[in-house]
Amino acid sequence: MRRHILLSEVEDKPAVCFDTGLEPRSFARTKMSQSLIEKGYTVHPDGSNEVWKSSGVCEFGGHMRVWGKPFNGERFDLLLNNPNAKQADTLQLIVYWLKAKMFLGDEHSTLNPAATFIGSDGSVFFSPPNLANRCLHVEGYTLDRFNCPDLTDMNAVAFCAAAMLYKILSGTLPYISDETMYQDMREGVFMPITIAAPGLNKDLCNLIQNALLLPVEKKGRNAIKKNAQDIIGGMLKILTDKSINLFNEVSAEATQKREKEKKNYLFKRNVAVKSRRFAVRNKYPLMGIAGGIFFILFIFFSMYSSNKNRPTTAGMLPDSVVFAYYNAFSNFDHVFMEACIQGSDPIVKNDLNAAATFLAVAKTRQAYSPAGTPPIISARAWQDSGGELPSPDVFGVTDLALEHLIGSEFDNMIIYRVNYNLWAPNEHARRRTDTLTVTKDRRGNWRITEILRVER
Repeated sequence: MRRHILLSEVEDKPAVCFDTGLEPRSFARTKMSQSLIEKGYTVHPDGSNEVWKSSGVCEFGGHMRVWGKPFNGERFDLLLNNPNAKQADTLQLIVYWLKAKMFLGDEHSTLNPAATFIGSDGSVFFSPPNLANRCLHVEGYTLDRFNCPDLTDMNAVAFCAAAMLYKILSGTLPYISDETMYQDMREGVFMPITIAAPGLNKDLCNLIQNALLLPVEKKGRNAIKKNAQDIIGGMLKILTDKSINLFNEVSAEATQKREKEKKNYLFKRNVAVKSRRFAVRNKYPLMGIAGGIFFILFIFFSMYSSNKNRPTTAGMLPDSVVFAYYNAFSNFDHVFMEACIQGSDPIVKNDLNAAATFLAVAKTRQAYSPAGTPPIISARAWQDSGGELPSPDVFGVTDLALEHLIGSEFDNMIIYRVNYNLWAPNEHARRRTDTLTVTKDRRGNWRITEILRVER
């Protein structure tokens, strides 16, 4: 792959070159010339540093290159990915890089390993950040797998160091999927280093783990125990202390256990992460569905509770059901009247409407009529109190007489004849004769299924 940040020659002299991938006209139109004033840094092992600025622009292969003072070293990303390099040598590069960052302190410098050069003497060159990012983009380096875009200053340094150490010590990157990499960083989704690198020094594991959780610290998840300065200092102490063993011997039994833990972790993580992200992506539709389900359940349980508490004719004899029906009519109890009937007989509907209407009239009189206005009273109560005429405020049934015509309880059907007087406000009593059919419903309760009425 063609490198766009490289050590090359300009006018037969060594130089650090940044190939912008732009033709001269495009270079001028995009105002890339402003990058000529951007600073880079060269940090030496003794802590001193030099500001690097571009020396000029030249055309090479049809593209414009920004170049400047040479540096004797190699690109950090190539050193990290060298399969033939010894682990100890690669870790030493991390030490050089961390020390250089500590020496620079608050000076803003690039974090991307592909924009950094490290010399054999421990010197580190940090390219101008914006210029380097332009060149890396042309190079195809679109994803920085070692840096979280949400972090700045020493937090960003600690995170980058942890990601590089994770790669060196476990052989894999903490964030594997390119599609969800930055989301994984922000949510702290990665395999714990204790599982990825069995036997690794526990203190170093804790430092790497804490650093990789820095992006989620502000979200209140996975509380961070150390700040960035402590993490970096701890890493340098462990990596430079020759008496500390980075890896402890791991038994075959422990290795087998870790493999099982790894599989379990991957399975649980994939399920949990996919479920959580699906819920976040579809938050509003899911809220709508949940609201709909809640509404349906509310209606269902309300109906169930209502039906459960509704009166029934359970345990009543057939003649008791008939008497109860007419008594409920007199008391405006249309709810119990409904419990006594089955089906949609038109006469029954008229009785229910009459009872409900006079109940509403009685409640309205009670609430809004002037004091002293007589209420609508039950005809049965009126009769028991003497039944004086006229009766302008009386409603209900009196003089009820029940006659068995045919059928028995064993036949599950009985027909009765009922004679009674019906009183209504401001009316004379009307003589009625009803022929009622009473049958058992599917629950074994006696209920009225038909009424034939003759009114005189």
